[in-house]
Amino acid sequence: MRVSRLYTETHLQSLATIALTDEQAHYLGRVLRAKVGQVVALFNGDDGEYQGEVIAVDKRSVQIQLAEKPSAQPESLYPVHIGLGLSKGERMDFAVQKATELGVTAITPLFTEHSEVKLNEERAEKRRLHWQKIAINACEQSGRCTIPTIHPPVVLGAWLDTVPAGQGFMLDHQGLTGFNTDRPAAAFLLIGPEGGISETEKAAATQAGLQSIRLGPRVLRTETAPVVALTAIQMVWGDF
Repeated sequence: MRVSRLYTETHLQSLATIALTDEQAHYLGRVLRAKVGQVVALFNGDDGEYQGEVIAVDKRSVQIQLAEKPSAQPESLYPVHIGLGLSKGERMDFAVQKATELGVTAITPLFTEHSEVKLNEERAEKRRLHWQKIAINACEQSGRCTIPTIHPPVVLGAWLDTVPAGQGFMLDHQGLTGFNTDRPAAAFLLIGPEGGISETEKAAATQAGLQSIRLGPRVLRTETAPVVALTAIQMVWGDF
């Protein structure tokens, strides 16, 4: 039987009794119909994953007795930070979800010349929290215990200023090479929105030291590119 995994903001430690309330308790108790004695797994992003046993269920809370020690974590050891051009609809949701499953460390949504999404500060924070929740849900599903950071949206130039020398890569279907260079300490990966990266932005990225990377002969959608790029990175530098 598959063990349900849940994210909680509660501190976890061996043999502790954890009381889940609100959303987690509703999901475990009402949706999954958890019973006393059922085994579940909890993680909070910091303390690893703990297996535990449901010891009490009522309408408003679920109590779990944790095991003696945390479980092993299937976490990627290679850090990848994606700068992703803001896109319409569910494309960003899909990209965040799949990038999390594939081991991404952080994602920064980017305002670019071809981005059609316009967000004021309040809406930008609401979207960030929405994407962070998608990342948490993807961690629950994929077995990850370390939650990738979803940074607030910034303009492309501000993100380029954060890319360390020798660690930046820009996806470009007109690029000349793949991820076949020497393995840097981390990868900062620039991916454009639906309309792609403008020539001016490509020049700025090149000036900032980003290497142009080509992922095959076909043009990939903005939500497909992170999946393909992370798969390629995990194949050559990561844990695939």
